[in-house]
Amino acid sequence: MTISSCSCSCINAAVFIQILSFLLLPCVSPTSFLFGDSLIDAGNNDYIFTLSKADSPPYGIDFSPSGGLPTGRFTNGRTVSDIIGQSLGSQSLPPPFLAPNSQNQVIHAGINYASGSAGILPETGQLFIGRIPLPDQVGYFEQTRANIVRLTGGKAAQDAIKNAIFTIAIGSNDILNYVQPFVPLAGKQFIEPEVFQDLILSNLTVQLKRLQKLGASRFIVIGIGPLGCIPYIRATKLLWLGKCSKEVNGFIQDYNRKLKRELELLNNELGQDAVFVYANAYNIFMDLITNYHQYGFVNAEDPCCGGYFPPFVCFQIKDTNSSSSLCQDRSKYVFWDAFHPTEAANLIIAKKLLDGDQTVTSPINIRQLYHSFS
Repeated sequence: MTISSCSCSCINAAVFIQILSFLLLPCVSPTSFLFGDSLIDAGNNDYIFTLSKADSPPYGIDFSPSGGLPTGRFTNGRTVSDIIGQSLGSQSLPPPFLAPNSQNQVIHAGINYASGSAGILPETGQLFIGRIPLPDQVGYFEQTRANIVRLTGGKAAQDAIKNAIFTIAIGSNDILNYVQPFVPLAGKQFIEPEVFQDLILSNLTVQLKRLQKLGASRFIVIGIGPLGCIPYIRATKLLWLGKCSKEVNGFIQDYNRKLKRELELLNNELGQDAVFVYANAYNIFMDLITNYHQYGFVNAEDPCCGGYFPPFVCFQIKDTNSSSSLCQDRSKYVFWDAFHPTEAANLIIAKKLLDGDQTVTSPINIRQLYHSFS
């Protein structure tokens, strides 16, 4: 299920008044447009036919706005992007693009286009059937932009988009598909590692430039975390006692170095027309895993929900309050399931991205990026 290009009727008179109020009043919180995978999906996959869903308990058990009910987020509570937005003063979290009436909040809250199991490459995640690859997510933003232009005019829409923050957190699934020989990726697992890194990076750069040409000027591009340490990789590669896959993490570090260099080139090329902030998720999360006791965690290896062995499914048994291997204290676990962090871990990651030094975010941190246009 997808949403085709909306007509003006998608945004009613009440929304038009909201847009006018936004244009007339000072901006007190950031408008955010989010692109990515399950790490920041806010529920888009609930509206498509896919095997990649987080629409059943205990997902969302600690998500206060829903009263603990699932929202399509692949964690027990808030994602990193949720926490960052709220920390910057956002009163409303960007709704998933495919949700009914999502356009009603576009100016004040923004839109979330992220999709679980999606990648930079269109074929990534094909085993899960439905997902929204990055090129399609950017295509959905084009529809959103067209709606804003229809109602506010070109100049007003241009200003609103220029002052918004665009977050891109994607690439993990491309790499996971590549490093797992039993997951077909149109033969790309036979490509040399350096060539595959360049392939996904070049495709990502195309989409970043596409967004910039559509008016985006403030970007947060989150690097890939240490996937070699997630429970899924540890289990499938038979790594125990806290060991991570050096092969997978080495591949990711090489890719992240190339990504950071590419963003530096874009900053130099575009000058004052755009700012691309590189977010070093790898170092943040590796520090969290290595020094988890210092952060108040008791477990940085096992998933809180779903168990350590295939099929790694986190679910609640129907008509009961019990679930599949749900840990007793979710605040003490780094991993929620075999792939995703807990809200407790996301809180630490978000704080470091907001206020970190240049070893974490460069050339500036996210709070500085927000205030750079305020």
